[in-house]
Amino acid sequence: MITKQQTKLFAAAGFVVMWSSGFIGARLGTAEANTFTLLMWRFIAAAIILGGWWLWKQRKKISAKTLFSQAMIGLFAQGGYLLCVFLSIESGVSAGTSNLITTLQPIAAAALAGPVLKESATIRQWFGLLLGISGVLLVVLGDLGSAAGVPLWGYALSFMAVISLVCATLYEKKTKDAVSIMDALPIQTLISAFLFTILAAATGHTAPPVNPDFWMAAAWLAILSTIGGYGFYWLNLKLGSVTRVSSLLYLTPPFTMLWAFFMFGDKIGSFTLAGMIICLIGVWIIRKE
Repeated sequence: MITKQQTKLFAAAGFVVMWSSGFIGARLGTAEANTFTLLMWRFIAAAIILGGWWLWKQRKKISAKTLFSQAMIGLFAQGGYLLCVFLSIESGVSAGTSNLITTLQPIAAAALAGPVLKESATIRQWFGLLLGISGVLLVVLGDLGSAAGVPLWGYALSFMAVISLVCATLYEKKTKDAVSIMDALPIQTLISAFLFTILAAATGHTAPPVNPDFWMAAAWLAILSTIGGYGFYWLNLKLGSVTRVSSLLYLTPPFTMLWAFFMFGDKIGSFTLAGMIICLIGVWIIRKE
């Protein structure tokens, strides 16, 4: 019989792998097409898969209140977050660094969880959060020294992604909606597909390239990053507090950078390595019982 602790461990590991895949997929996809084109077809593919599954399972009727709340969560957690991340990477910010900047989310979520959700972080958790942030800043410092020609607004977009995800996380926890993940995710994905289709049409980037590498990247992002990444994120949020769940984001930069090292040959400098180690220690402190 699977214990609750084993379930949490599986959910945590699944989230780290699947969430990290999004930054790798963004690197693959933005090399082949415009950000709006990639995001549009990524979410159309994911919406078709999830919508087909939902219809096949003949899920129960969903209330208007749930539709609205899940649509809002989708707009912030997927729409705003991913738009900022992809535009940031397209501007030249490395996948690993963009990932690291977005790990500011745990400390922002912890700071707001108290007044918004009445979830207070312990002194030990605050120490871990601050330690993780120092690791993030150390890695960004190392990347800024090696990334020539990357505009500062590219880094600012990654910071804006943090704000969007924090808003979605707190809103989801605040609503306490009893809807299942497999009912909620199709709604979130459908609203995101609608958003990115409008943006792609408005900028004249709806037509996908004929290159098969584009479709590989779109499928990668739809299955691993959208269905897997967000599915595991909301699962972890149902299993634990905002602070503990958000702290898992500190583990995705090291995993993403190692992935990028083996897949793209990206270099891992001394600042980056030191920052990764500090991030790992920070998560261990936060999640230690």
